[in-house]
Amino acid sequence: MSSNLHDLPDSPCIGVCSTLFDDVCKGCGRTAAEVSNWVFLTDEEKRAVWTRIESEGTAMRFKYDKL
Repeated sequence: MSSNLHDLPDSPCIGVCSTLFDDVCKGCGRTAAEVSNWVFLTDEEKRAVWTRIESEGTAMRFKYDKL
């Protein structure tokens, strides 16, 4: 399966981090473990995270895109 990661930003991060206080970052929708390990994830693992956070659509990253 080919990765479409080249069509996405390097990371879901929008610089509004809350992982010190929340289980899931309010800015990007990733867990603290996903944020801290992002550079070590495979393309497939990153794609799975992107798919999940896009489908949830609750992070600020997605709320501002719809304005």
